[in-house]
Amino acid sequence: MAWKAIGIFDSGVGGLTVLKEVVKALPQEDTIYLGDTARVPYGTKSPETVVRYSRQIAEYLFSRDIKLLVVACNTASAVALATLQRELPIPVVGVIEPGARRAAAVTRSGKVGVIGTAATVGSSAYTKAIKRINPEIQVVTRACPLFVPLAEEGWVENEVARLTASIYLTDLKAQGVDTLVLGCTHYPILKEVIAEVMGDGVTLVDSAQETARTVAEILGENALLRPAEEVGNHHYFVTDVPAGFIRVGNRFLGGRLGDVYQVNLEDEGKEGGSGEEEEP
Repeated sequence: MAWKAIGIFDSGVGGLTVLKEVVKALPQEDTIYLGDTARVPYGTKSPETVVRYSRQIAEYLFSRDIKLLVVACNTASAVALATLQRELPIPVVGVIEPGARRAAAVTRSGKVGVIGTAATVGSSAYTKAIKRINPEIQVVTRACPLFVPLAEEGWVENEVARLTASIYLTDLKAQGVDTLVLGCTHYPILKEVIAEVMGDGVTLVDSAQETARTVAEILGENALLRPAEEVGNHHYFVTDVPAGFIRVGNRFLGGRLGDVYQVNLEDEGKEGGSGEEEEP
């Protein structure tokens, strides 16, 4: 039988950390990734605009016959997830709920830190999600906007990264959090330097890993998993020229990025490749 793929989308390249964890957890599954690189970042856009963009992408991926959709973008997860879950006839998974669930489960002190972009922190999405699970948990948030360019530049273990992490995180550490949610898809790239600053007593919660775990659970419960002996194929699409996405994407995935194709969501008839004439 023909097995359907898992669809994953993000405003740009960060969602590749989610894809990486999904592939690690479910190597037999096909994936289709779409990065909306022409319209990144979503964090500065109005909720209405983010919902509109998310709908367009979901429609495109659904037209490619996916069996589950992962919203691998914190902004879109905060703003558009409920709409997509209501409108699509397949499971739709965001990145916020899985991370919040894990943080609530592992904290011992009841004090959880959340780091993310200014938009994600400003939305209070993680705080609300954690408090829905356990209202007693105290959530301390910190915006760490410079982590995104550091991750994309590959500056993840040098003095600049250490100093930046120290400036952002020392106050969080001083407030006694014992659990830290990496609330941005770029941040797992900086996991080592973040762990170094926070110290051994703090558990890092990688929302990408938790999202992959949730995807595996949902597919298992719905008998949608491909047989374990299969080998997954992975297709990548972007909405702007692919060059920048490929450069950073190779860094995020460890050099395993395949062909990347450009799509125009406003007019799906127009498609171009990255050195290939046709899409796979």
